[in-house]
Amino acid sequence: MSERESMEFDVVIVGAGPAGLSAAIRLKQLDENLSVVVLEKGAEVGAHILSGAVVDPVGIDKLLPNWRDDANHPFKTEVKDDHFLVLGPAGSVRLPNIMMPSLMSNHGNYIVSLGNVCRWLGEKAEALGVEVYPGFAAAEVLYNDDGAVIGVATGDMGIGKDGQPGPNHEVGMELLGKYVLIGEGVRGSLAKQIINKFELDKDKEPQKFGIGIKELWEVKPENHRKGLVQHSFGWPLDMKTGGGSFLYHLEDNLVAVGFVLHLNYKNPWISPFEEFQRFKTHPTIAAAFEGGKRLSYGARAITEGGWQSVPKLTFPGGALIGCSAGLVNVPRIKGSHNAVLSGMQAAEKVAAALAAGRAQDEIIEYENEWRSTEIGKDLKRVRNVKPLWSKFGTIIGVGLGGLDMWLNSLIGWSPFGTMKHGKPDHACLEPADQHKEITYPKPDGVLTFDRLSSVFLSNTNHEEDQPVHLKLGDADLQKSSELAMFAGPSNRYCPAGVYEWVEEDNQQNFVINSQNCVHCKTCDIKDPNQNINWTVPQGGEGPLYPNM
Repeated sequence: MSERESMEFDVVIVGAGPAGLSAAIRLKQLDENLSVVVLEKGAEVGAHILSGAVVDPVGIDKLLPNWRDDANHPFKTEVKDDHFLVLGPAGSVRLPNIMMPSLMSNHGNYIVSLGNVCRWLGEKAEALGVEVYPGFAAAEVLYNDDGAVIGVATGDMGIGKDGQPGPNHEVGMELLGKYVLIGEGVRGSLAKQIINKFELDKDKEPQKFGIGIKELWEVKPENHRKGLVQHSFGWPLDMKTGGGSFLYHLEDNLVAVGFVLHLNYKNPWISPFEEFQRFKTHPTIAAAFEGGKRLSYGARAITEGGWQSVPKLTFPGGALIGCSAGLVNVPRIKGSHNAVLSGMQAAEKVAAALAAGRAQDEIIEYENEWRSTEIGKDLKRVRNVKPLWSKFGTIIGVGLGGLDMWLNSLIGWSPFGTMKHGKPDHACLEPADQHKEITYPKPDGVLTFDRLSSVFLSNTNHEEDQPVHLKLGDADLQKSSELAMFAGPSNRYCPAGVYEWVEEDNQQNFVINSQNCVHCKTCDIKDPNQNINWTVPQGGEGPLYPNM
């Protein structure tokens, strides 16, 4: 194996999402002479970005105050109408908007493709002199002798399944920085290592997650209502299982439809993908898609822990930003505004440190101040919505969550204080024999679909002759527990058909179809024994989401 070459920068940023690109832009705004590089594991900027998305422009307004003067900006559809529905098996009830706390209003927000927002931000960053490297997966954290983070290394290309270099082998590269910002998104592989190494989650509540599944449709003009935002909860989930759904009407007769299932669900027979397909058959929902065409599909984990689960954001040599830090506002179903703001805040502290001649120390100012900024205020007032829902179920929990948001908004006080989340999501799953198996309807190929045809629309691609990037810890444990006790939930919680239990010679074998992986990270979160570790495959692989 050849030695790795290295490149040195002032700041190395992992992840070309809203947080990473905003950090890069802000650094160059503050000092055009800084050398800044952004690594992106997707084949292009935006390739792995998946979100609803309704964006609160508060972050973009701060980062690029004159963005509305740019004719090519991606914020084409302003929210015109805001609906909240409770779904039952056959009908729905619309909740009056006046019942909603003002923070739930989407007035002034924009329905966008977040992937296209990132593509636009990438162009802005490059115009300022930022080096953006798509197709390079950061696979390893680099440390100095004192234990501080000094950079990252990209993974080797051309390694075969047997772990040996193939004919097209290329050694990874070391990217060294005075500071490193980690903006990989939810449950990033490097962020997970750094959080564990530096115990950044010490004395914090467990991070909580959801899985979000989304499709993009082109609908008939008569079914399209540009600017409509519709959120719903209830059916097809029971009242003890948390989750919600959305329809967002963009421009050009496009409608984004999505379903979010909280990953603290107990029933191992639940399939998030199948629940999403079932949701679309509701009479209130199905009408929008009559005569329409499905264009795209994708899935992604979402952080849901909020205020009490955000880890310490700084460590020697760098910081966590965006969804690596867990800054999503769950009831608003929004995180990109906080991602932008966190990237800016981290960048400002890093730029000040560099100007003072510092390097590879801890930017503790970022950690000390974020809770008193817009991010902290946004998260603190909704901090009890998720634990109330988890503790009391949908009907009572959502009602109490609404009351809590009203009190926090009006008087800055909650009768619940700051509630705890309890167990991590993987520990919430119960043995299969405690629940009734769920039989889901077969897809019709018109409104509802199977997983493999869905993965096809995500443009997912992985070189088959490479080590499997989904690392199974203990094969015997997987059989004795994941299969024998929990009836193989990986076959159901994965929205891409990666995992199968296949019988051969009267033996059940665990099969990992890693080439199907859409990088949602659900397996890393929900496996009941934490026996699956998601790592990066070769750079440039995975989904290639268009307009998602």
